[in-house]
Amino acid sequence: MFHELVKTWFEWSRDMGYLGVFLMMALESTIVPVPSEIIMPPAGYWAAQGRMSLFGVILAGGLGSTFGSALCSWFSFTVGRAFLARYGKWLLLPPERLELAERWLAQFALPGIFMARLLPVVRHLIGFPAGLVRVPFWSFAAVTFVGSTLWSAVLAVFGARTIGQQPELLNDPSALTIAVKENLIWFVLLVVGLGAGWLLVQWYAKSGKSSAVRAS
Repeated sequence: MFHELVKTWFEWSRDMGYLGVFLMMALESTIVPVPSEIIMPPAGYWAAQGRMSLFGVILAGGLGSTFGSALCSWFSFTVGRAFLARYGKWLLLPPERLELAERWLAQFALPGIFMARLLPVVRHLIGFPAGLVRVPFWSFAAVTFVGSTLWSAVLAVFGARTIGQQPELLNDPSALTIAVKENLIWFVLLVVGLGAGWLLVQWYAKSGKSSAVRAS
């Protein structure tokens, strides 16, 4: 079943071009389980084959992800937390996932939204708490676009290079997923490292302010 779905997604993003990439990445940024790891790499490969431009594929991916996240933000802003807490499990958003995303956003704010677009699990959920806590829409959209476009670029370039060397991956979704995870682990670790460094700087700055207040 999953294999057939993946083949369908491959065909959509290939035959529909930029629109297919946009739509698939928009779904990927909602509760629909469409992994970006099996959307952008094939699109990057087809761009390398001349079917599309690499820049256009990356832009379509970034815009699609931003659109999907914006829909999630608008939805949660409209219905409120009580609705999501009660019915979220039917939207693949159980209370524990919603709380995880809320804690992430409360702790990291806009930089957290950027980092979330580059990390598994959190990237799909961040739009919901953003709407609940009333993050300014255009700030949310701008940060989401930058993070989503960077992630789309990483996956598209990966696809252009790796699938170009192993075109059989297009016919084996499981192998493609494994290849993506194995090759992008260092990128994810880099994002985590940068995030940890940013937290350390923030903690040091707050500690310095607290010490100054006590001294005065």
